[in-house]
Amino acid sequence: MNLAGKDMTGAAAVSQVKGCLRKDLRNRLRGMAPAWREEVSASARALLARQAVWREAKAILFYAALPDEIDLGALLEQALAEGKTVALPRFSAKTQAYEACQVYNYARDCAPGNFGIPEPTARCPTFPLNRLDLALVPGVGFDTAGHRLGRGKGYYDRLLANMSGTRCGVAFDEQIATEIPAEPHDITLDCIITPTQWLEIPARPPI
Repeated sequence: MNLAGKDMTGAAAVSQVKGCLRKDLRNRLRGMAPAWREEVSASARALLARQAVWREAKAILFYAALPDEIDLGALLEQALAEGKTVALPRFSAKTQAYEACQVYNYARDCAPGNFGIPEPTARCPTFPLNRLDLALVPGVGFDTAGHRLGRGKGYYDRLLANMSGTRCGVAFDEQIATEIPAEPHDITLDCIITPTQWLEIPARPPI
């Protein structure tokens, strides 16, 4: 009983720290001008396009950017033009989880989904997670150890747990934190792209 109580206290403490970090990181981006967001998003897209992981990827999971996230839309269109397979997350009411679904034309194939975020419509086929070469992952914050702070629902952690390709965080420079506490269910990223940095996360030795 006592050990369980300590575990719950520890989990509550981590949750509290994450909550404070979310508030701080969101404050850093408060009042972001659309023109500034587009300028730094363009820098992030250009830097990502120069990486081998992008050039070699044949199947890529994108995301539909919220106003406080890096916009990769132009790269999505470029990937389609180059013949790459493009997928986006779609929420499944049946499983209460996200799945990757292939799109062929973003404007035609996507519509506001369960949370008001554009996602593939029902006619778009699911795409096997183990066939993705690269997943581009948004978040509230990241650290240089590859830890990601999401929005608190754990949807991306469950989605990324089932893929075998490269997991790449996408962030504004202001979203890089000194340290983000990690829990057992949190997925560690392989790399992070910002408008000014390409960060490769050192591989962890097997336990």
